[in-house]
Amino acid sequence: MKLALATVNQTPLDWTGNLQRIIAATDQAKQEGARLIFFPELCITGYGSEDLFLSYWYPAKALDQLQLLIPHSQGVTIAVGLPFRIQDKVYNTMALLENGALKGFVAKQFMAIDGVHYEFRWFTPWKANEQIEVDFFGAKIPFGDITFEKEGIHYGFEICEDAWRGKERPGYRLCDRNVDLIISPSASHFAMGKTLERKQLIEDSSKIFDCFYAYVNLLGNESGRMIFDGEALFAKSGKILYRNQLLSFQDYQVMTFDYKDEEQEIAEIHPKEWEFAQASALGLFDYLRKSKSKGFVLSLSGGADSSTIAVLVAEMVRRGLEELGLQAFCQKIGLNDWENYSANPEKLLVNELLTTAYQGTSNSSKDTLESAQSLAESLGAKFYHWTIDEEVSSYTSKIENALGRKLNWEKDDITLQNIQARARSPIIWMLANINNALLLATSNRSEGDVGYTTMDGDTSGSISPIAAVDKYFVLHWLRWAEENLNRPGLKKVNSLQPTAELRPSERRQTDEKDLMPYSLIVEIEKLAIRDRRSPMDIYWLLKEELDLNPEELKGYVKKFFQLWARNQWKRERLAPSFHLDQFNVDPKTWYRFPILSQGFSEELAQLEKA
Repeated sequence: MKLALATVNQTPLDWTGNLQRIIAATDQAKQEGARLIFFPELCITGYGSEDLFLSYWYPAKALDQLQLLIPHSQGVTIAVGLPFRIQDKVYNTMALLENGALKGFVAKQFMAIDGVHYEFRWFTPWKANEQIEVDFFGAKIPFGDITFEKEGIHYGFEICEDAWRGKERPGYRLCDRNVDLIISPSASHFAMGKTLERKQLIEDSSKIFDCFYAYVNLLGNESGRMIFDGEALFAKSGKILYRNQLLSFQDYQVMTFDYKDEEQEIAEIHPKEWEFAQASALGLFDYLRKSKSKGFVLSLSGGADSSTIAVLVAEMVRRGLEELGLQAFCQKIGLNDWENYSANPEKLLVNELLTTAYQGTSNSSKDTLESAQSLAESLGAKFYHWTIDEEVSSYTSKIENALGRKLNWEKDDITLQNIQARARSPIIWMLANINNALLLATSNRSEGDVGYTTMDGDTSGSISPIAAVDKYFVLHWLRWAEENLNRPGLKKVNSLQPTAELRPSERRQTDEKDLMPYSLIVEIEKLAIRDRRSPMDIYWLLKEELDLNPEELKGYVKKFFQLWARNQWKRERLAPSFHLDQFNVDPKTWYRFPILSQGFSEELAQLEKA
């Protein structure tokens, strides 16, 4: 028997499109001879439907879509995910369709409630071994913890989080029922390196339960922040037999293989640097087309952050063209005159989709201007150059007249820095509005940690592509990209030391002088934010690991926590960002922290005495 794992790139409220993609994938699986076709969790509605799940009409409409899908199950078995409401409770279910009939619903037993997931807000967990009947347009249908059989193959489901619950997981009960196959339909967010964890889970599961084990994930930037990688895995007795390549630009992918064959196809597992580029490129592509925008606008400073984003947009074009081809790529983003780009597709499309501007001041250097211009030219992006000294002077003189005194760097340092960053925002927004484009904000996670970012300045934008990755990784990735992605325009960028260029040049401003080494910020934030450790714990752990003077280390830890607590209001206002790493600092998706607090004052006082 042939088995198909089908992943789809869905969008909340795109009822027609979501159903059409499921049907198209089903038709392809049929053509390839599949008899069992498994789709991901919540694929009818999209996982990112948020509080729409709480309404009465939304799960009801999902059932309408399921009814439209049933006729397409003639001759095959299809499993699809959708919400199901019973009175005041909503359940996350897989519906099993076979030969033109609905056979039953399997309900998820464990809810994901960590990191980016808040499933308990919407769904109720189902109890193990419990089965009921529900009404489906007048028919009584089995619902709950149930298994199925087809042509001698006995199979059951572990829906996403179910599979990650150790000894509590449903797989043990399925094993007791002697299933031959367990399927894990998932909506598992992408994070760099996560595929290795999944691979280990699937290998171990197939070995522990002595069965075939299949995994299929959603695909794409579904609803703005989370990216799904579309991973499909198939294993037996602790060995992976099939693995696809992640993060496709396709609307759907169908992976068909014989149920009991030995190893069939195993795609390469790429390093984190490749995953970052591929996930960001796909995230930008989906955000662009789903928002129905005409392109991107970027304030290109010549520094690391904006240069990273420029390269990611160029990678979006390069990778999209490689996978989809020119015509399909253009049509998906709304460029129907695709023939106009055929002479040099990559550069012409980057020029169409990415507009950049270097906005200098008297504190800007020739080096950063040359860095920005050479990078834009190498990528093919539109490049503008202007200065904002006149705007800065206008704002400054008005305040000076009102106060009756001149501003100076000794007394008004932060004010004089911030007005430069903020003065850049209105004009770059004008360019974005003129182009009907998305403005790309340039803040990274390290800056979000410590508030080293100007509100309504470099945080200003429609989307913030790198806000979930740290600056230390960004600097490393740029060096990797110059060589491995063949981006020679990064040579000047990689030769510069990161600096905001907001103070006069004689003050020799650098980011790390203002803050602390970026490598140290990473170590502190992992312990403080990811692992939720106290200032004292962090000090003792890093004291053993790092060759730093104890008083200097105390100062850095203290500075991090003080700046973190002081700047939560900034993190609340960051533009939407992609979740790309093990954790992020976006309070809407990963780490909530009070805007007002006492700022770790007692904890830091104890640290001083250590």
